[in-house]
Amino acid sequence: MSIIPEFLRIKNVPTVEWSSDRPLNFRPRIKTLLFLILGLTIFGFGESLLIHSTIGLSPWVVLAEGIAINFNWSIGFAMFASSVAVLLFWLPLKQQPGVGTILNIIIIAGTIELSMHLFDFSSDSYLINLLVGSIGVLVVGLGSGIYLTTNLGPGPRDGLMTGLQRVTQYPIAWVRVCIEVSVVGVGWILGGTVGVGTLLFAFGIGPAVALGLYFVAKVNK
Repeated sequence: MSIIPEFLRIKNVPTVEWSSDRPLNFRPRIKTLLFLILGLTIFGFGESLLIHSTIGLSPWVVLAEGIAINFNWSIGFAMFASSVAVLLFWLPLKQQPGVGTILNIIIIAGTIELSMHLFDFSSDSYLINLLVGSIGVLVVGLGSGIYLTTNLGPGPRDGLMTGLQRVTQYPIAWVRVCIEVSVVGVGWILGGTVGVGTLLFAFGIGPAVALGLYFVAKVNK
């Protein structure tokens, strides 16, 4: 009997009742579209919690900051450039985009922006901020589990995760951790700022996404 929890051994995004039959589907069922929007909104709220916690930037923002420093770009443009670069990696991995790929960028960014204006979860207590950041990682994992199961196309970074998982056949949790840790390493070398929250996200997001997928599959049974 394996001592590794079952959710950490997940190797595929499960098919559930609301899953689309193909990613490139421009006329998805209403239920599928609603779960896509719900998952991405939860994802964006989780990201905003990490920002509210003020204990460190997420790995991809660290990378963008490092790129911006070295090329004299804005962080926003560096984020855009890194997203395009990630999409190019999709080609050899034979990943398919979809409606979810587009809505991923729009809804998550919009949710983060709205959350930053409506809520304030920051605290003078480092422990509370650490708790908020930890909850944020779990919430991102849950949002990922919901939106990925719609099979309407992942976001750029989630697509890299699922593509590499399919090629390597390693569990999703470990593939995501390797990606995030690598991104943090490159961003740090380039001069990006790494904090406790960065490491929390890098090492925690893989298991959190796997747990989200596991939870959604179990609830759907």
